[in-house]
Amino acid sequence: MNLKPFFTDNLVEAGCDEAGRGCIAGPVVAAAVILPRGMDFPEFDDSKKLSEKQRETLRIKVLENAVAYGVGIVSAEEIDEINILNASFLAMHRAIDQLKVRPELLLIDGNRFNPYKGVKHQCVVGGDAKYQSIAAASILAKTTRDHIMQDLDNQYPQYNWRQNKGYPTIEHKNAVATYGMSPYHRKTFNMSIQLKLF
Repeated sequence: MNLKPFFTDNLVEAGCDEAGRGCIAGPVVAAAVILPRGMDFPEFDDSKKLSEKQRETLRIKVLENAVAYGVGIVSAEEIDEINILNASFLAMHRAIDQLKVRPELLLIDGNRFNPYKGVKHQCVVGGDAKYQSIAAASILAKTTRDHIMQDLDNQYPQYNWRQNKGYPTIEHKNAVATYGMSPYHRKTFNMSIQLKLF
């Protein structure tokens, strides 16, 4: 079933989503996307359901067709200071800050959000599989973060971030156990979870 284009009939809506919340390394990245009314994007979907090649193709479509888009990044160091939930909200706020068109409604993927001053919001659980603008934000956030992790992999190839993107795979946790933590690892995450090999 195709995702719905909009939540309302006439408001300027920005879909918002983040990527990297469950990682043990790298930033959390959020995106905000305003799609044009009168256009339908049935191929947009939750980025987790798409292949890497599909995400990269759809990323270009988002960038070429969006009325406005923004990306917000919160570093691992900042995550350690304010915790991952607040970091996710901050990344979304930073993404919204970048929008060249002011939205009248924010569609937030998830069930919680820190209000953005002067703009109403609607939380939608599983929103990246329900609304095209949230799916577009999901795609943009995920691909942007993947590009960051691929670049960081050039500095720290021992963690294989090019493949695991900072998620706590067994290979990644083994690398942490062997080489220790990099400056891009989130130090406040439970070390027993990071280093549990089996």
